[in-house]
Amino acid sequence: MRQLLLALALVLAAPAAAQAQAQAQDIEVDVELMLMVDLSRSMSPREIEIQRQGYRAALTSPEVLAAIGGGMLGRIAVSYVEWSGSASQRTVVPWTLIESREDAARVASRIVPMGGLETVGTSISGALFVGAARFRDNGFQGLRRVIDISGDGPNNNGGPVTAARDAVTAKGITINGLPLMTREGLGSAWHLEDLDQYYLNCVVGGPGAFVIPVLDWASFADAVRRKLVLEIAGLPPQPDPGERIVPATGYDCLIGEKLWERYRNYWENL
Repeated sequence: MRQLLLALALVLAAPAAAQAQAQAQDIEVDVELMLMVDLSRSMSPREIEIQRQGYRAALTSPEVLAAIGGGMLGRIAVSYVEWSGSASQRTVVPWTLIESREDAARVASRIVPMGGLETVGTSISGALFVGAARFRDNGFQGLRRVIDISGDGPNNNGGPVTAARDAVTAKGITINGLPLMTREGLGSAWHLEDLDQYYLNCVVGGPGAFVIPVLDWASFADAVRRKLVLEIAGLPPQPDPGERIVPATGYDCLIGEKLWERYRNYWENL
């Protein structure tokens, strides 16, 4: 009987031991950084390519490389994901270690056109849920975990964005935002004048969370570079004169869903 109980104890302990061993083998990094980039239908082909170029340039810039090298461990883990509707997310670059200029160049070289994502709507909530799930068992153990999400409009499907934000930040993941406040392509019809306030009040959260708005495409690459440096270094941004960083009182975080319903009803009655 004693031998039977001992064998049973060993069987029950095996999964926990295997999990502990797997965690011990994870590579420690300063930050696990998930880059989630808007590829919804409101984005024009030119805007999509500007985004890719901006991230490629930022990841290999001297400023970002210096921020990586200046960390406690001198290395980070990065994944690059394109998203649109609630069920449309595509991993362009899986979780990859960056601790040298060559590593950064290899990641940048993988950010290439892969075709559009066939979907309707913009689901920031779906992107956040999927992004958070992909931190699990990714082979890395970061001192911080961050989702960096960009978008040119508010959430309008896939569930309320505030519920997604709260669920993700409860896991200890910080969400930072890069609202694209430009007017081009189909996105101009859904333009929110205060998209930066929407991101600040409804999307971002967690320790040190911040928003850096992009007011025109000419400044996109600089905004991405600045944002990555802050995220890697774990520093709060110093506000520029044009950046509104104070949350609004009573902001309507369902504005995207309401706009969607309004325009959908109009199209159905044509």
